[in-house]
Amino acid sequence: MLAAAGVISLGACSARTGSGSGGDNSGAPQAAAPSAAANAADPAGDGKAQCAPTSIAYAGTINGANAALGQNILKGAKLAVDQHNKANPGCQVKLEQFDTEGTPDKAPGIVTQIVNTPAIIGVIGLPFSGESKAAGGIFNGAGLVTVTPSATNPKLADNGWKTFFRGLGNDNTQGPAAAKFITGELKANKVCVIKDDSEYGTGLAASTIQALGDKASCQDNVKTKQTDFSAIVNKIKNEKPDAVFYSGYYQEAAPFAQQLNDAGVKAKFVGPDGVKDDQFIKGAGDAAANAYFTCPCVPADQFTKFSDAYKAATGGDPGTYSPEAYDVATILLKGIDSGKKDRAGLLDFVKNYDGQGITKHFKWDSKGELSATTVWSYKVDNGKIVRDTEIK
Repeated sequence: MLAAAGVISLGACSARTGSGSGGDNSGAPQAAAPSAAANAADPAGDGKAQCAPTSIAYAGTINGANAALGQNILKGAKLAVDQHNKANPGCQVKLEQFDTEGTPDKAPGIVTQIVNTPAIIGVIGLPFSGESKAAGGIFNGAGLVTVTPSATNPKLADNGWKTFFRGLGNDNTQGPAAAKFITGELKANKVCVIKDDSEYGTGLAASTIQALGDKASCQDNVKTKQTDFSAIVNKIKNEKPDAVFYSGYYQEAAPFAQQLNDAGVKAKFVGPDGVKDDQFIKGAGDAAANAYFTCPCVPADQFTKFSDAYKAATGGDPGTYSPEAYDVATILLKGIDSGKKDRAGLLDFVKNYDGQGITKHFKWDSKGELSATTVWSYKVDNGKIVRDTEIK
């Protein structure tokens, strides 16, 4: 790993004016971003594919809480489908969109709609762990393959689902990596771990706490949609930790970080992939300037062809899990191009897939887990989330 990052603080004395317009993180060196492999799968293929009109689906949040994370995935998947269809006039694939709002309550009903749509033979999603737990069995019962670009709770792979595949590392990878980053790069000896009540937040917190050992000096809980964190902020202020790790999503992390900052808490703030989004920067204000993130996602800086196409299509830069969504959509498209025309055929294709994407090599074990994964740290520099180091 590169040299340790400089000491930062959430205290008011180090805050910047505006909404994350600067940041003390900018002085630390960055690891080089990986380039896309020369043999990365291209959704355009050879342009000669032939198929009857076929559908795949994106299932996940589009307009609900933390929707920006779902939008990142949807846009990445849509880019792959659009590139495929432009290059292959003889094989047009429709990307159907289903908004679960990211909730375990709504997802089962939406997933039931999907499995009852015979034209859909593969799914990109679900993005969040809680909705995945609630609805994964419905996909499995219908034999409909799903590849999630972002759901990280490790227990999802233990349900015996034959249709579940994960396009990234799980939190048994991210938790220890986050602990290593916090205690190694950030030199923290006392860490407060705060978790929300989601399946994702609780699972990641448990993995991180275990890896931190006795350095996890305090722990507390927040609720989804909570906005007042004064009681927990006061506890943390009295504890005087070196770092605060928030295990949850940006919707609650942003006001929590800002309230820590306003209270003068002098601790480094670290959030996981569920917090790593520009919406956190907008919501956290001054506190965002000094935030770090961990994520089992690969920086897209050097994925030039993908990034340029994404920006041309959407008007913005790729977000968290946009490249991963592009990769998993490409795998489904490759299956269709190879002649798979029903759910059983596409499931078998994914099960036996062994190929390079822009983010990583994709090959799954019997539980739908990848054989090789990576975790990166990120930081805020001049109001933007940028890569920091690969956590090894």
